[in-house]
Amino acid sequence: MTQVVGKNQERISRRQVDKFAERRAQLAASALQTLSELGYARTSLREIAQNSEFSHGVLHYYFRDKVELITYCVRQYKAECVTRYDRIVITAGSAEELKHGFGTAMAGTLREDATMHRLWYDLRNQALFEESFRDDVLEIDQSLEQMIWRIVSQYAELVGSPATASPAVAYALFDGLFQQALLRHLTGHDSAPADLQAGVEQLLERLVPQA
Repeated sequence: MTQVVGKNQERISRRQVDKFAERRAQLAASALQTLSELGYARTSLREIAQNSEFSHGVLHYYFRDKVELITYCVRQYKAECVTRYDRIVITAGSAEELKHGFGTAMAGTLREDATMHRLWYDLRNQALFEESFRDDVLEIDQSLEQMIWRIVSQYAELVGSPATASPAVAYALFDGLFQQALLRHLTGHDSAPADLQAGVEQLLERLVPQA
């Protein structure tokens, strides 16, 4: 009897945790638009509440401050990005297909998610000044580095040649290329996505030269 009661309490507790996590995810999704448009410095929990269907009190119940909310939002979005690129690694049947799929995905996310990427770079820059951001930013950055390296490693395997750079260097190169393209895209350069795709494909070829 005691074991049954214990198991029931455990299930109830687990459901409560799941509901709390689900609610946080809903609130974060609602807040993303405001956050990505205004950025870190110009956004408060109260302002986010004013631009969503949730009250300031509700937001504050699920997130202690805007730092926690922003890092949660960015972490959630970047996790989706990692899944998207991992799918390319799994499905690509040739080096050419992988290279083209990678370039196309990078150009697509530049067009479709520019404000979210801007928020990420804003958060990463803030981590230079705000210690409370640093652990989360470093963890997200590490996951992105690993994502890029899975692309490079798989391309190297398909080509049959070793990569000429370390995971950290490869990530820095692709990240720098993307950040430059993002700035150009946000300032109205229509060619930025296409230029990014071409640059990504060329960089991958340089990192893994065919024998």
